[in-house]
Amino acid sequence: MLEEHEVTLADLTTLRVGGPAARLVTAESTDEVVDAVREVDDADEPLLVIAGGSNLVIADDGFPGSAVRVATAGVSVEPSPGEDDDVVLVRVAAGEPWDDVVTRAVVEGWSGIEALSGIPGCAGATPVQNVGAYGQEVAQTVAQVRAWDRAEQRVRTFTSADCGFTYRSSVFKGLLWRGAARYVVLDVLFRLHLSDQSQPIGYADLARGLDVAVGERVPLAEARYAVLEQRRRRGMVLDAGDHDTWSCGSFFTNPILSAGAFAELSTRARDRLGVEAPAPPEFPAADGQVKTSAAWLIDRAGFGKGYGLPGPAALSSKHTLALTNRGGAKAADVLALAREVRAGVEEAFGVTLVNEPVLVGLTL
Repeated sequence: MLEEHEVTLADLTTLRVGGPAARLVTAESTDEVVDAVREVDDADEPLLVIAGGSNLVIADDGFPGSAVRVATAGVSVEPSPGEDDDVVLVRVAAGEPWDDVVTRAVVEGWSGIEALSGIPGCAGATPVQNVGAYGQEVAQTVAQVRAWDRAEQRVRTFTSADCGFTYRSSVFKGLLWRGAARYVVLDVLFRLHLSDQSQPIGYADLARGLDVAVGERVPLAEARYAVLEQRRRRGMVLDAGDHDTWSCGSFFTNPILSAGAFAELSTRARDRLGVEAPAPPEFPAADGQVKTSAAWLIDRAGFGKGYGLPGPAALSSKHTLALTNRGGAKAADVLALAREVRAGVEEAFGVTLVNEPVLVGLTL
């Protein structure tokens, strides 16, 4: 376990903003993660858990307590008693880089997470956020999550049903203790399928890129390649030389509205854009609600691709949902842009956008 002091946290995040942590502890085993978190809690200090740093916006003043960096590693296949012959159970340490896990799954013929290619961050964050893209969510493949319960001071095992998965959320994200997440994910058990074919393609743009119909399957490698191509076009694959990728990915979640609220949105859109303009996108959500597109709202509210250039913070020139660091941006610059976009969308359409990344020492 490595302990450092006054380490700049910007270097540990994909947005590349954030001041120093009073103390940074790097934990390379499950026992070290538990010991480090327990030590911070016993000392009644503020705690920040960080791994891939792809979903964090950290204040310029930094973090006044202890940051625990989860750097655990390991991917192992476990016996699957009672399962079908085509099922494989794969346990992944929380600190494993997520795209490395997807790459191995494609090579090994483990089907079920191929559409989640190119997503930055580490495996332990995937159930927290219920990471999803191109028609897949990890909720579809998570069998178990082992996590340290800071309140009860013990390791707990959560089944998929226990995780409380919803759109971009879970029990791990929503439940706090002493100002930080109550549960610290240690490893995740995925239930995948032994197949060289993808799961049915569930996203129309991806299906078009593959020249197949929605619902068809393709070889895993082809699915991964097509997903990476889609993500690169949107600036969503990390590239140190491309400032469009210096982001947290999608900064705002897609709004989920009641049927009445969506009808009101549609009316405001017609009034603003004209009756001949395309209507707001709509997708069915749980309990009769409607999901719409945050990117559509941002663009139609007057914040197009590249808004804010030359920076230091600006919308990606490839995707309006990504707030990017053009080099030298501070967290304050990013939050100012986020507030401007959120206020503009609310004024135009009456919808309040919700940030997807976790804000540390900041409020939107």
